[in-house]
Amino acid sequence: MSISAGHHLPGRGNWFAIASYAAVGAATQLLWLTYAPVTTQAAAFYGVSEGYIGTLSIIFPLIYVVLALPCGLLLDRWFRPFLLLGGALTAGGALLRIIDTASIGWATIGQIVIAIGQPLVLGAITKVCVDYLPPRSRATGIAAGTAGLFIGMLIAFVTGALLEDDISLLLIIQAVFSVIVFLAMAIALAKPGHYAADVDVAQGVSIESTQRHPLRTVWTDPVMRLLIGVVAVGFGVFVALTTWLQALLEPAGVSAATSAVILLVMVVAGIVGAAVLPPIAARRSNQLSFIFAALAIAMVGCLALAAAPGEWTGYIVATALGLLLLSVLPIVLEMVEERAGAAVSTATSAVWLAGNGGGVVVSGVIGFFLGMPALAFVLMALVPLVFGLPLWLALRK
Repeated sequence: MSISAGHHLPGRGNWFAIASYAAVGAATQLLWLTYAPVTTQAAAFYGVSEGYIGTLSIIFPLIYVVLALPCGLLLDRWFRPFLLLGGALTAGGALLRIIDTASIGWATIGQIVIAIGQPLVLGAITKVCVDYLPPRSRATGIAAGTAGLFIGMLIAFVTGALLEDDISLLLIIQAVFSVIVFLAMAIALAKPGHYAADVDVAQGVSIESTQRHPLRTVWTDPVMRLLIGVVAVGFGVFVALTTWLQALLEPAGVSAATSAVILLVMVVAGIVGAAVLPPIAARRSNQLSFIFAALAIAMVGCLALAAAPGEWTGYIVATALGLLLLSVLPIVLEMVEERAGAAVSTATSAVWLAGNGGGVVVSGVIGFFLGMPALAFVLMALVPLVFGLPLWLALRK
């Protein structure tokens, strides 16, 4: 990517921009999962069914599927304004929920607003690194941004457990956090990054062509198509495990509390893996080896759970899958950043869309086999074997 000689490029980049973006990313995940660890308590607090509380989380992937690519196109054209809009919707939705903390109506409106902002935030994860970091630091920046998302998930689980009896305080704390990190990001992004200028709107190109070009760039690149498929496979297994692990391990005598701890272990391992492994893979130029290792561990881990379900198997598999499987996302995003050029946000949004889609499909299929845990785990093992391995082999060619 060419850079104007007139720009002075600080050698280390703007890490405040990356850190504040990662914090806003964490806020999106924190707010998305607000009610997941306190479903029963929230249902009683609002006076609605547990199913209704579940929809407050489900609306996020549903809205994401609709808005992912349009938001990617907007970010590619007008990056900073729409990223800031995403952060403002995130903080604004959190504030709407505390207008009346006991109102399910305000809770619902707030969740919808946050869900609309989420694609604008998540779709920016590579572009913010392109704009504010030199090329040598971008793999580390993408890893940090991705780790921020998993940290947000972890905070959601921990704060939910600590404040399960005070939903109002939980919502207020989350709103304050969301506003603070948004303001920090607004300060950090007040000036454009030195490393890549925002796309110039006035280029004499038709609106139709500027909207179509990024999608053509993404879809006509066979490597990007394969990378997007890898994310669908990896996140399909991850989402299926996080959704059904408790139900599938319960027949083996694993309590719900233990299953929750196992999931926390997987998220913590994911934070470590996403932060540490992608920069190592980038420095050694062996990203494909890491992807293969992640797919292989996912297959072996699911087979281990099928053959010997139990507490310790759960902990071991969760640690291994968290470290490797969740590191696939930043590795793929870094590889996409190298190929996408001006379509980087659209490509990033396509990656996220594939991850959400894979999660919905795989977890939906596994849901039909909850009464047969061993078969369910075997089916999860087949996903990386049947779909992931061919994608990886095609990438190596």
